[in-house]
Amino acid sequence: METIVQSNYGVILLGGGAVDGSDLALAQRYAQDLICADGGADHALAFGYTPKVILGDMDSCSDAVRAIWGERIHVIAEQDTTDFEKCLIHIDAPFYLAVGFTGRRLDHTLAAMNAVVSHAHRRVVIVAEEDVIFRAPARCNLDVPSGARVSLFPMGPCVGRSSGLTWPIDGLQMAPAARIGTSNAATGPVTLDVEGEMLVMLDKQYLFEALKALAD
Repeated sequence: METIVQSNYGVILLGGGAVDGSDLALAQRYAQDLICADGGADHALAFGYTPKVILGDMDSCSDAVRAIWGERIHVIAEQDTTDFEKCLIHIDAPFYLAVGFTGRRLDHTLAAMNAVVSHAHRRVVIVAEEDVIFRAPARCNLDVPSGARVSLFPMGPCVGRSSGLTWPIDGLQMAPAARIGTSNAATGPVTLDVEGEMLVMLDKQYLFEALKALAD
């Protein structure tokens, strides 16, 4: 696959879903280059940001974006992947902060969650309306305080062990249509050992802790 952007730093991926300016400001504390996925370029234009590149099948961005940033657009016409996945495939970076890939359309939100686990070789944190969401590595250390919400959502069959959770997951068989782990809570720093595809969801204020968990 062609690499369109190679970065030695984290990148911000901006989609066309629900976006708040404060989420972009939060992401910019930790990442540099802004990459827009198709209609996310209209958010960049509205908030006064200039993307490094815009990529996708380009069925959503406005004529205004095309007129201003036409030379930054990379059209990837294939329809086997979402625009979010196209970014994960064609952008090579140490980590990705994905803003604007949740909210509005539920099918797009679910597709974004699926992309996070199906591209497990990428370190991705989705910044959503209330949460930061990432795929749990095999060993996950979360330096969060007692009382912090730690929701666990299996994207397939999962088993694991934990320390530092109010309700331990040791020995539980977890799966999307069976046992899940929403609204668990930390009793202090948390350690998870997970076999399978598990999403971790934390309050948005713990973005740094999520990034650190993926970097360990």
